[in-house]
Amino acid sequence: MHDIVRKVVSGRLERGAATTELSADRSGQAMHDFIADLYPICRSITGEGVRETLHHIQKYVPLTTCEVPSGLKVFDWTVPSEWNIRDAYIKNSAGERIVDFRACNLHVVSYSVPVHVRLNLEELKKHLFSDPDHPDVIPYRTSYYHAAWGFCVTHAQLLALKEDEYEVCIDSMLEPGHLTYGDLRLLGSSSEEVLISCHLCHPSLCNDNLSGIAVATALAQYLRNMDLRYSYRFVFIPGTIGSITWLALNQAHLSRIKHGFVLTCVGDAGSPTYKLSRQSNAEIDRAWTYVLKQGGEPHTIQPFSPFGYDERQYCSPGINLPVGSFMRTPHGKFPEYHTSADNLSFVKPAALRDSLDRAIAAIDVIENNRKYINQKPMCEPKLGDYGLYSTIGGRSAGEYQLALLWILNMSDGATSLLDIAERSSLPWGTLKEAASALQSAGLVR
Repeated sequence: MHDIVRKVVSGRLERGAATTELSADRSGQAMHDFIADLYPICRSITGEGVRETLHHIQKYVPLTTCEVPSGLKVFDWTVPSEWNIRDAYIKNSAGERIVDFRACNLHVVSYSVPVHVRLNLEELKKHLFSDPDHPDVIPYRTSYYHAAWGFCVTHAQLLALKEDEYEVCIDSMLEPGHLTYGDLRLLGSSSEEVLISCHLCHPSLCNDNLSGIAVATALAQYLRNMDLRYSYRFVFIPGTIGSITWLALNQAHLSRIKHGFVLTCVGDAGSPTYKLSRQSNAEIDRAWTYVLKQGGEPHTIQPFSPFGYDERQYCSPGINLPVGSFMRTPHGKFPEYHTSADNLSFVKPAALRDSLDRAIAAIDVIENNRKYINQKPMCEPKLGDYGLYSTIGGRSAGEYQLALLWILNMSDGATSLLDIAERSSLPWGTLKEAASALQSAGLVR
């Protein structure tokens, strides 16, 4: 960790720690309830909303909160000034709040500079944003790196505005402060790491923001109770500038990262999607592809592109980490994306649970993917003598017996269990069980 980073809370649970194990709830409702707790918070790429969100996460996992000062150069970027907002509104001449930040934090363009003026309708409209194609939702807009201000309204609200004098107020602060992110490392038997990343910079948006946070938190809880082969690094960061900052400050340790994936948009009812890393055939790419194929349900394997979420930073050419991205319906492909319709009713408990289960399955593959050497390679060993084969002949071999034969045949010290799984199309659990039995019998090592 770079010396300039200030650790505010280092690796402990917050007071009033939650007793709920999010990963233990098979319905996914506990994760949905967690999202509901986070939903009202006004988050952006910096500020108190990010800190408040991290404090909530610290009730479930022992997260380290790190703060990086504004003005720090991180590769080609600079850590921005910190933005906080207390209130914002548009009032008509009767003094009525016709647009109210307190009713919905999406109403204010994120990073709006402070303003308090009176404007006529023509002047006001220059600072209003709506979505004519979806006239009943509030769009989400930002102005992170350009000094501006604005309000987001439904298109119906925009059309209903009358000639009047309007009082416009955004009570915000934009001044030197910190970019804040959360970091959690779960130690395994190896110092090699699996990176799991999600963004926490959006205000009241559930699928594109909070679903990734919820599934990542549940996954961290689940892994804390396991004997791990790899160490696991969870980062809860502001999108783009957060991953760029984290990478710039952790360059000396990036060689530890052997696998990774971004979690985002994992709460909608759409079918699962995995976006390949830049390497396209990294072990994590193959693990996710195998897991989704084994699920037997519709899914999509998406090729890498340098557009999307933080995987594009982790996969930039000078870094080139094996980091893909798991989601359900990809960003921009659901009409609720970046609007007020991405709310609590849009994310589904069952979808959250399914996303968590698939992440656990992918991790099970990389945790147990080993290469074996056959100790009796001269033809098949007589498996019945080792209690590993049915004594009744004349019937087709079941999956378990096929797994025994596949592993024996392919265990040349160069072929991994995942190689065998892909080639045989057998379930991972069956192959794991068979490998363990063969090792116990001394037939492979």
